[in-house]
Amino acid sequence: MREKWTEAITVDDIEAPVFKFMLYFIYSDSLLDFEQNSNNDGEHKDLIFMAQHLLVAADRYDLERLKLMCEDLLYKNLDVSTVASTFVLAEQHSCKQLKAQCVQFMSSREVLKMVAETDAFHIIMKNSPSILKDV
Repeated sequence: MREKWTEAITVDDIEAPVFKFMLYFIYSDSLLDFEQNSNNDGEHKDLIFMAQHLLVAADRYDLERLKLMCEDLLYKNLDVSTVASTFVLAEQHSCKQLKAQCVQFMSSREVLKMVAETDAFHIIMKNSPSILKDV
């Protein structure tokens, strides 16, 4: 209970912007509207990055609704460049539905071939190829 007497609490396992979004969710039961502003490719990547990190934080801090919202956002934004990293995240954080959606997304030979050319896929193949047994 030392927190009562300190002015600040340091949270080392989460980045400040992610923590800000998580706190906003805790107090408002909604996400900050970062999805609406993702018009160009850079902003789209930021959206995916934030949703992936929020999902990790939600799982770590047992915020089931936030986790489900992040899963939904990631599913709606699946594409060739994001599906491999999203698949690994779904596997690591027991997101069965998101994992199944990733497998479904990669089910066609043409899409899987494009996914196999991404950096994320190469990293997975190098570090933990067994995770791809479902694909």
